[in-house]
Amino acid sequence: MSIISKLFGSGGQETKVFLPLVEEINALEADIEKLSNEALQAKTADLRARVKAATKEDSAPEDLETVLDEILPEAFALVREASKRTLGQRHFDVQLIGGIVMHKGNGAEMRTGEGKTLVATLPAFLNALRGDGVHVVTVNDYLSRRDAVWMGQIYNALGLSVGVINHDQSFLYDAAHINAAEKNVDAGDGDAKNLDSERDELGSFKVVHEFLRPCTRKEAYAADITYGTNNEFGFDYLRDNIEYNPQNLRQRGYNYAIVDEVDSILIDEARTPLIISAPFNQSERLYEKFASIAVGMQENDHYTLDEKLHAISLTEAGIDYAEKKLGVENIYTEKSMKYVHHLESAVKAKALYLRDRNYVVKDNQVIIVDEFTGRMQPGRRWSEGLHQAIEAKEGVPIEQESRTFASITFQNYFRLYKKLAGMTGTALTSKEEFFKVYGLDIFAIPTNKTPQRLDHNDFIFQTEHGKFLATAKRIKELNATGRPVLVGTVSIEKNELLSDYLKNEGIKHELLNAKNHEKEGEIIAAAGRKGAVTIATNMAGRGVDIKLGGIQATPEMRDEVEAMGGLFVIGTERHEARRIDNQLRGRSGRQGDKGETQFFVSLEDTLMRVFASDTVKKLMGRMGLAEDEPIQNGMITRSLESAQTKIEGFNFDARKRILEFDDVLNVQRAAVYNRRRKILTGSTEEIFAEVNEVVAGVVPSDDINFVDDGSNNTPPPDFQKIIQDKRTALGDERFGSVLRQAFLQIIDTFWVEHLEVMDYMRSSVNLRAYGQRDPLVEYRKEGLRLFKEMQAAVDDELLKAIPNLGSTIVVETPKNLTEVHENAALVGGAANPSGDVKNSAASAAKNSGVPEVGRNELCPCGSGKKYKKCHGA
Repeated sequence: MSIISKLFGSGGQETKVFLPLVEEINALEADIEKLSNEALQAKTADLRARVKAATKEDSAPEDLETVLDEILPEAFALVREASKRTLGQRHFDVQLIGGIVMHKGNGAEMRTGEGKTLVATLPAFLNALRGDGVHVVTVNDYLSRRDAVWMGQIYNALGLSVGVINHDQSFLYDAAHINAAEKNVDAGDGDAKNLDSERDELGSFKVVHEFLRPCTRKEAYAADITYGTNNEFGFDYLRDNIEYNPQNLRQRGYNYAIVDEVDSILIDEARTPLIISAPFNQSERLYEKFASIAVGMQENDHYTLDEKLHAISLTEAGIDYAEKKLGVENIYTEKSMKYVHHLESAVKAKALYLRDRNYVVKDNQVIIVDEFTGRMQPGRRWSEGLHQAIEAKEGVPIEQESRTFASITFQNYFRLYKKLAGMTGTALTSKEEFFKVYGLDIFAIPTNKTPQRLDHNDFIFQTEHGKFLATAKRIKELNATGRPVLVGTVSIEKNELLSDYLKNEGIKHELLNAKNHEKEGEIIAAAGRKGAVTIATNMAGRGVDIKLGGIQATPEMRDEVEAMGGLFVIGTERHEARRIDNQLRGRSGRQGDKGETQFFVSLEDTLMRVFASDTVKKLMGRMGLAEDEPIQNGMITRSLESAQTKIEGFNFDARKRILEFDDVLNVQRAAVYNRRRKILTGSTEEIFAEVNEVVAGVVPSDDINFVDDGSNNTPPPDFQKIIQDKRTALGDERFGSVLRQAFLQIIDTFWVEHLEVMDYMRSSVNLRAYGQRDPLVEYRKEGLRLFKEMQAAVDDELLKAIPNLGSTIVVETPKNLTEVHENAALVGGAANPSGDVKNSAASAAKNSGVPEVGRNELCPCGSGKKYKKCHGA
């Protein structure tokens, strides 16, 4: 039996098929080691040339994949050698297997500490040889910078360029900057001994900015490999599709993406549409009015709460109460229907969205806290008036409502890529969803060393108070021995509550939550030190490994902590998804380290209260236990995990249903964006050809009035003659430019209105279920009809505009565009989110050199109406 084969237990059976490739890569190692640094880059150039020579414009995608498969052993061997020379890290054989799995468009489940970040360099390098860009997707800006700098050393050694997309700035990895940084450190600024350790883990990486050179977003996307967050990639897609200047397009294609923490991005955030919107209107101070009404409403009397569905329902008494407060007889009349929406939003804000759990109030603003990561999401907003309702509840300034100009879900954004891959420590529990939605198979990658972590059965308590008393007591016992402890909580509120219990016990500890996330790297870096006690929300569950003894520990310090049993992880509540619990457990026992994990749960926890069986509750009640005395029962632990499985299934069904509805809009979005891109980037002749198709193929609607004589019976003008006359008078280039801008604005205007109509229609079709009709079928049918009407209206509007087009056209698009990241109502972003995004649709008019039009002047479209009554309405 080979050494490689010994690595594989029962968990690696599926990946054994890749062992021959690993053997090929290993066989090349001795020869690759002999190459000079220059020869490594020459090898990269040779591989690029082979890929280019074997693929032509008319080549099928499978032809390209065949070529990449053929050069895989040599490419992986080059990456391994470059890593050895730059980072001092040699890819393990199991890491090579992870790279093969991802290259083939699959998901790799790898345990914490197995080096997923390093694994991604293998398929990223191989697929970057195509020359059309590879996107590596991270969960936050910090990790995208960290990974680009850390792994950029490998790519740089092989002659590839690296870009970084961050919320406020874009960067290019710059070797010259790195050399300068190292010289500065070596010059004696006191940090020389820390540079290698910081590069090794990059827990706080104080010199990361010196490794990166600011650039435009377009330059970052032009790099061979681009790192960035899922939000930034998705929003850039939307920005490009509301652009009016082809020179300002950012992205250059969707060829291959590697998604880090793939379960978090593709599943946990799958219901979160990315939305670009702009302020729309004020709401007569209705939010404050309804917030005051909601204060006096009582659960069960005025409304009922369904925690499983995260929903509220108003009772008759609640409706009567609101009507009396408003002084109206019936809020369900057409005139008062908006009151119903505001009332429901206010009650949701009161009953379902809790301060220091779902959001925090900071600097007089309501800031969302991501339930999966525990991190604050500044700039993101809940949609449909919910955020305003919470602002009214908290008494902070209320921002305007907004109108959607572009949107897409992560599910449909990532399905744009020709090939998609992912990696995470926890994906197998959602294997079915990954395959059905994204076509991703999930492979469990064997560990490099045999795991030694002990996962204990849960301790179950009757009350939350008893649970926290026992948790503090257990932490005190562990701390007395010097053993490091990491405690996970589900919210900021519980995080701070447990902190109070520890203070009462006199236990020194660090607190990590969204309120002090700036210290995250520093706190996590120290969490494995002897005597460390760290209480963290879910933000400690991903991204950075906790090393025994600390990030800069000596072998003696590490061995001392190992002898104590390693890091002890305590979870204080079960999460709805098993994956989140497993992520917390995964902070302990990295790379064969010792470690222990255990969950302390109570019958008052949300999951237990809502989903635990009555049998469990009765069993606990009959035992007569003290408040802080637990039971450790396998049956109850299995009951909890069974509840989690049911919730995961329920959430999968909900995401699947949302996707089915969004797929209807996605087909329409693709058609509109493809047409829009063709017009935006097409030559002048292509613009004329597109307009000629409209002229030839559209019979004007009866209500089109081409001549301002009050008659609807005037024959349509000879468009071909009009177009030819204008081409002669203005010149092809100028008139083509005017046509382009007019066409784009008309498309955008009608698309925005269509999005609004589709949103209203989506809400209304649910009522058709009462008539035994499937809402999805109705949505598809109605959506198709509305879309055809919209397409016809676009062409009609263009025909109306052509006779009156002059030498200029005003591009009127909303100012103050805002990004929204909506989760079944969840949202995100800030106006002009990137420092280099300067010419989006929001500023197209300003940058087009076109004069502004006064509100009372005639509209330049030629309708004969005042601007304020026409395109300025």
